Amino acid sequence: MMRNYESRLMRHAKNAFRGFIVAALASVAFASVAAAQGFKRPAPTPADWAALAKLPDFTGVWEVPMGGPGGGFMLPARPSLTPEYAAKAKALAANAGEDTSSANCLPPGMPGIMGEPYPMEFLLTPGQVTIVIEAFSMVRHIYTDGRPIPSDPDPTYFGTSIGHWEGDTLVVESVGFSDHTELAMRTPHSDKMRILEHFKLTDPNTMSIETTVTDPDALTAPYTSTRTLKRHRSWTIAEYICEDNNRNFVDKNGKAGINLTPPGTKATKP
Repeated sequence: MMRNYESRLMRHAKNAFRGFIVAALASVAFASVAAAQGFKRPAPTPADWAALAKLPDFTGVWEVPMGGPGGGFMLPARPSLTPEYAAKAKALAANAGEDTSSANCLPPGMPGIMGEPYPMEFLLTPGQVTIVIEAFSMVRHIYTDGRPIPSDPDPTYFGTSIGHWEGDTLVVESVGFSDHTELAMRTPHSDKMRILEHFKLTDPNTMSIETTVTDPDALTAPYTSTRTLKRHRSWTIAEYICEDNNRNFVDKNGKAGINLTPPGTKATKP
């Protein structure tokens, strides 16, 4: 028995060592990529902090308003798709009841996450705009430190976002999106999708975000939408854990559903 126990310990130690080596190599590779791009983020100076006071005041918690003029749920026209991607969108719509990303607690990613009916907090620091999104407890980073748009970005839900200021407007270009994300509801995209956003205050507590999606493989024309955010200066962001009391399920046939049994009562198996 002792030999078996020691053997298991040795295997665990070897696996842990392999994991450490893989992580170390990945860190070195990432650092090499950053070095190859030739960009080193400078440390902020007092002048950089002072410059923030001259920018539009985006700080605070914002929310997509519920309905009404400019409301967050007034959907724009559907995107104009190429025949290939129109067929893919039709297939997605036909299987809308199947196992979905949302049923598995995966976030919508860009551009959909910016229109979720949950608050988001904007934080401005030298060289960066950080958006803390209550939905799925996600954090989006927009780099305004002068770094270039990556030529071969790793695909992620938010992509890599590079921004700059044009007067009182924050202009952001994002690239590199996971294929789990959609350019519009049940509309897939290719790996060539790019998203251009213009953030601007239209009054002290109202922000307009114009979003234009381009994708030469999926779209026959740019897809543009505009949403409005309202600021709530007394609000804070709440914790959002999707898996906590998650009532979605997928049955043995791959069909998604919701368990409607009230909490505290004996649930019946779907």
